[in-house]
Amino acid sequence: MELRRRLRDRLATQTGQLAVFLRGFLEHPRMVGSIIPSSRFTVRKMLEPVDWRNCRLFVEYGPGIGTFCRPVLDRLSGDATLIVIDTNPLYIDYLKRTIRDKRFHAVLGSAVDVEQIIRDHGFEHADYILSGLPFSTLPAGVAPAIGAATFRALRPGGGFLVYQFTAACLDYMRPHYARIDQGFEWLNILPCKLFWGWKADEVDVVGEAGAE
Repeated sequence: MELRRRLRDRLATQTGQLAVFLRGFLEHPRMVGSIIPSSRFTVRKMLEPVDWRNCRLFVEYGPGIGTFCRPVLDRLSGDATLIVIDTNPLYIDYLKRTIRDKRFHAVLGSAVDVEQIIRDHGFEHADYILSGLPFSTLPAGVAPAIGAATFRALRPGGGFLVYQFTAACLDYMRPHYARIDQGFEWLNILPCKLFWGWKADEVDVVGEAGAE
């Protein structure tokens, strides 16, 4: 009986999550990357390069129903912070109700304003910024603005982690990152392209300047 109850509760939770996600997609299809949340395989591969021991601030754009939030919190140290930013109040309200963790902050706002948002939470820079926003369908001018703001918000040596169905994000990453690693995850609906843009470390910048 106990096992049956737990299975029933889990199914109800998952059904509720999908209902919230689908409603958010239908209300704002251009701002949501997919009609289905990312798979656990995509989550694991996307987060693999993160140096969790040295991560004080992790930021996510477009968290949806929290598919990445919980795995990120599981990996973060006890004194680190996760800030998620979304323009959809439905998702932000849902996350505030369902994730009770002092390290977690859900912000209703735009990724364009990431610099001000992290300052409002007492930080100068983020160590990593994750995005599943659909760069190819964002309103005119928003994608390049997010790309530039993200680069400024990252600390030297920090990373911009992006998962997409297309490579459109590269148009807004290449002007800023000398090194962009790429990957692919088949076990996702639909198969997903993965990108990691690495901001040059201060040591690298000084070294290049000296070589000149």
